[in-house]
Amino acid sequence: MENSVIDAVSKVDTAFQFIFGVSFVILFLITAVTIYFLFRYSSKRNPEPADIDGNLTAEIIWTVVPIIIVGAMFWYGWTGFKALREAPADSYNVKVTARMWSWKFEYPNGKTSDKLYVPVETPVKLDMTSVDVIHSFYVPAFRIKMDTVPGMQTYTWFMSGEPAEYDIQCAEYCGVRHSYMLSKVIVVTKDEFDKWLNGDQQAQAEPEGKALLAKYGCADCHSMDGSVLVGPSLKDIYNRDTVIIENGAEKTVKADEAYLKEAIYDPSTQIVKGYDDMMPPFKDEMPKADLEKIIGYLKGGEKAEKPGERGAKIADNEGCTGCHSTDGSIIVGPSFKGLLDRPVTALHNGKKVELTANIQYIISSIKNPGEYIVEGYDESMPPYDSLSDKDIQALIEYFGTLR
Repeated sequence: MENSVIDAVSKVDTAFQFIFGVSFVILFLITAVTIYFLFRYSSKRNPEPADIDGNLTAEIIWTVVPIIIVGAMFWYGWTGFKALREAPADSYNVKVTARMWSWKFEYPNGKTSDKLYVPVETPVKLDMTSVDVIHSFYVPAFRIKMDTVPGMQTYTWFMSGEPAEYDIQCAEYCGVRHSYMLSKVIVVTKDEFDKWLNGDQQAQAEPEGKALLAKYGCADCHSMDGSVLVGPSLKDIYNRDTVIIENGAEKTVKADEAYLKEAIYDPSTQIVKGYDDMMPPFKDEMPKADLEKIIGYLKGGEKAEKPGERGAKIADNEGCTGCHSTDGSIIVGPSFKGLLDRPVTALHNGKKVELTANIQYIISSIKNPGEYIVEGYDESMPPYDSLSDKDIQALIEYFGTLR
């Protein structure tokens, strides 16, 4: 079995190296011949154009050689693909369900996780599908990339190897939060895997209703802290006044138990104003027992947040931390660490000014970042007019925790 595993990985690498090598050689030859022809057959050397009727040898060469090259590429590609489709008979099976924008992994005993835990040195077969649009399960470290298609079962397999963590990405653009569709393959020892598989650590660590929200991917589109993602926030949602679009008309309803059940099982009937009709129905996927636990959890609300917790999530969701560090290091923009009330040298209308990063300055920098350009940085930050006053207040509270 070990030889077949090594053979599968090596065939994928060989196919890539062969195709890349041939492409590079062809590029080099075409470029060299083009340059040669430019000089050899320039108008200065050949003032009178020649009329060439044809060359049978040349025609045979440029027909036969590409056929051989393409045939060789096909052979290497096919053998690599075939190796990834021939899972060993003793493979450990895991079901993979993709949705916008999360991965769910289900094990033979019914346990589910948003990360793929597997034991060391074990062939793992993944039976995959999608509940909404086409996604692509991609783990570069194991040379596997396979589309997950709604209404279709696809599969692939890999050898887990030594204990480590490997990135999972979606390689097919699937919507506005495509880049957030990330997870991990976590390879652990067999004893650790058995303990995790047969344990119930997640249920002990947090309320069951919250664990079910994670299980069904709800938290990927609905925040629990009031921030806006793809769908309405679930914070304090129970009995909240909600404006919906029903039969083309606006209507204000209470988000009571009946409303929440219908919103989960058949979300297209009542679309919350300001949001798109993109949530899949859970009627056939979520048992009533799970639905009741989720509703019960939403009735109780979320635990009190730690200072700055909501602002930290907003900073992540809005992409702020992609340009501004929280540890003092320099990325694209100034660091958030020590930002509040920090002395700042900036350019304002082409003139250098000294000011303090107080609350008023921070609000201005978020809504109109081009007004004051911090010295040493480019004017590249877009304005964030979509952030509410509460969102900005949460960000400022978060900056205050980074003194």
